[in-house]
Amino acid sequence: MISKIKEALICLRAGRVTLRYPLAPMPAPKRFRGRPTIDGSKCLGCGACASVCPPRMISMRDADRWRTVELNYSRCTYCARCQEICPVGSMTCTEDFELATNGRENYSVAVELEMVPCRDCGTPFMTQRMLKKMIAEFCPLWMEKKLQAPEWFWLCPDCRINSTGLNMERNIKNE
Repeated sequence: MISKIKEALICLRAGRVTLRYPLAPMPAPKRFRGRPTIDGSKCLGCGACASVCPPRMISMRDADRWRTVELNYSRCTYCARCQEICPVGSMTCTEDFELATNGRENYSVAVELEMVPCRDCGTPFMTQRMLKKMIAEFCPLWMEKKLQAPEWFWLCPDCRINSTGLNMERNIKNE
């Protein structure tokens, strides 16, 4: 009994040793890597974030004319590689670290982007936002205004190869 009283006195003398966490949470430190988020209004659907994600938290699916970028937070390791690689800054890491939820369906977020069909074969091959960015960055201003970007911008990779091969054959025959 005396040992229990001594232990109680030691504990009372020490004072409070824990934080009042749920009632008074402390803010996250600066540059804290918390839950990654995606801004659907900026995302190009290029897939750079999905290709560098070590736990494969980010996945991309193409179905018909839509590309879906999905984030599954149950797999995230908070490495922030997605934020570093994103060319337009649509992936950002927030200061959120409390991710407890009642159901697994709350652990995922998806963004759907419309794709552009190939002019020759009709298969969707890139998102509309990616095509607009490509035209804005790789065409001179006079081309962008008149929408006279090179035709191969609207061709899928297979049709680009085929059309390039045909053009090369035509050039060889003409010489």
